[in-house]
Amino acid sequence: MASAKGQRAAKFSRETKETSIAVSVDIDGTGRFDIATGVGFFDHMLEQLSRHSLIDITAKAKGDLHIDDHHTVEDTGIGLGQAIAKALGERRGIVRYASIDLAMDEALTRAAVDVSGRPFLVWNVAFPSSKIGTFDTELVREFFQALSHNAGITLHVTNLYGANSHHIAETCFKAAARVLRTAFEHDPRQADAVPSTKGSLKG
Repeated sequence: MASAKGQRAAKFSRETKETSIAVSVDIDGTGRFDIATGVGFFDHMLEQLSRHSLIDITAKAKGDLHIDDHHTVEDTGIGLGQAIAKALGERRGIVRYASIDLAMDEALTRAAVDVSGRPFLVWNVAFPSSKIGTFDTELVREFFQALSHNAGITLHVTNLYGANSHHIAETCFKAAARVLRTAFEHDPRQADAVPSTKGSLKG
């Protein structure tokens, strides 16, 4: 059973001396996106996250890019995580678990998720280069750390093999998108029940 449009939707905004972030999500969207963070490669990855999760995402960020991209990427992850957690609410009726092996050309990445309320990231990804264009590859992990911590999810990402840093990063975002899509979906056999013997997935 699908939710009514906007039922699992939320916004988050925050302004600090380092960044100004405004994010909105609709879990039951169609993969529409409006992304502008000032970091071109990161925008491309967020578009992949939206398109393949079917989560409608708006993300606007202004950060201290004259220093580097770190604060902008991390704080966008915080914002998306906070908005997703709010949109999911008590997490009633969701599938909760999902995993996938996702291929892109020579790269293969595995992602698994538990929408548990307990934030944790396991990251087994090594990039053959330190940069993709001007983007620091280490920031891919920083984004997913911020996202998983603030969304209250356990996320495991493992790159099994790959030679191209762009392809490896893209498989990470696409694999994460696909497991989030599946885990967030409504389970018709659970109706409005919380999928936990504790009766709560709020952490």
